[in-house]
Amino acid sequence: MNFGVSDVCAEHDPGDRHPENPDRIRAIKRALQKRHGIEYVTAEPADEDDARAVHDADYVAEIREFCEDGGGSWDPDTIAVEATWRAALASAGLAMWTADAALDGGTGRATPFSLGRPPGHHAVADDAMGFCFLNNAAVASQHAIDAHDVERVAVFDWDVHHGNGTQDIFYDRDDVFYGSIHEDGLYPGTGDIDEIGTGDGEGATMNAPLPAGADDADYRLLFDEAFAPAIESFDPDLFLVSAGFDAHRHDPISRLHVSTDGYGMLTTQVRDLAERCDAALGFVLEGGYSLDTLSEGVGMVHEVFDGFVPEGPSSDPSDEAADVLADVREAHGFGSK
Repeated sequence: MNFGVSDVCAEHDPGDRHPENPDRIRAIKRALQKRHGIEYVTAEPADEDDARAVHDADYVAEIREFCEDGGGSWDPDTIAVEATWRAALASAGLAMWTADAALDGGTGRATPFSLGRPPGHHAVADDAMGFCFLNNAAVASQHAIDAHDVERVAVFDWDVHHGNGTQDIFYDRDDVFYGSIHEDGLYPGTGDIDEIGTGDGEGATMNAPLPAGADDADYRLLFDEAFAPAIESFDPDLFLVSAGFDAHRHDPISRLHVSTDGYGMLTTQVRDLAERCDAALGFVLEGGYSLDTLSEGVGMVHEVFDGFVPEGPSSDPSDEAADVLADVREAHGFGSK
């Protein structure tokens, strides 16, 4: 794969005890050194116009000035330093590069994956939260629409936390589909099944909150029977994955049980779906806070595009996941299956 990187992203350092720290990218790069076919690409940072395309202008000015004044605790979880604004622009720029590279024909071993931080999917139009300052996937989606005349973008979020920011930014629009599988009841407490969009965007948001303990088989069921048909019907030109790796069974801040092979399974599913939709495909890093499982997960995504075929789950989906599937399908008018 082609991985987008920026040294500026390491300058955003909320402290060693903060789970979202520069060691995350260092661990990923150490793990990728052991693999073949890796290419690193640098990209121009986003500018404030790019940020304002999805964020309120007053918020963009406020967070920039907050960082320029030395930063601090924006909220109890979201910590900024002076370099955070530059890092946020660099991270958003890497996500824009992902969209550009995918739409310019980056497929197979050249599929793009932006390794930017801070992450983005919790950042709403007018606020930072959940370690996020600019919504990278949203900036990239809007950039694709504005710069490439893309008509429709699908964002599938497999981070364990619901991407409330991405959902909110596009909630009333019909040109961006947002879908999320996440742990029920986890931060930020959004992402209920009945959150399906409003106005022109009704039906273009899909959420599947899974109970603690959900595993690879449950993810496969929900993706195959709910998200894949919805996205295929949406017919996107660009398919972005908000790729968090904190649903892993060994991540310290979640209770889901996705395995490393499970991330390979998910990668295979989104790759095959993108091919069926004839959509450009790219990945944007979100969460993942065990350095070992984060780096293994990113490495697994690469291995799939390098020819590895992961094993599927050996167990059947849980009854709880089947119930979630039935409710999701009902909310979106799929009928029974």
